[in-house]
Amino acid sequence: QVQLVESGGGLVQAGGSLRLSCAASGRTFSGYTMGWFRQAPGKERDVVAAIYRSGGSTYYADSVKGRFTISKDNAKNTVYLQMNSLKPEDTAVYYCAADPGTIATMLSGVIRYWGQGTQVTVSS
Repeated sequence: QVQLVESGGGLVQAGGSLRLSCAASGRTFSGYTMGWFRQAPGKERDVVAAIYRSGGSTYYADSVKGRFTISKDNAKNTVYLQMNSLKPEDTAVYYCAADPGTIATMLSGVIRYWGQGTQVTVSS
């Protein structure tokens, strides 16, 4: 069993930055592909970024490429999402996800564990 706890959300003006953190319990964190998803009101939950177990491979949604960076610290059992140049359309609840599969399987919707979510609001 893996428990995921997100933090770092909040209110920021457009153009600003936030860093989300997701702390994971368990001893096998390095064996999990981690991802960040987001869900805006009235919309589906979509992938934002993902990082493979070792951190050697990453994926970004087109809407965040060049602005967001995902990273994974296996020693701290934590995955981060650095968000720069934030836009009002980035406003959503951001969820951390973990799965022992690959980035491809995560993108296909196979997610074993979810965090509770953290709200990010970007004002114009």
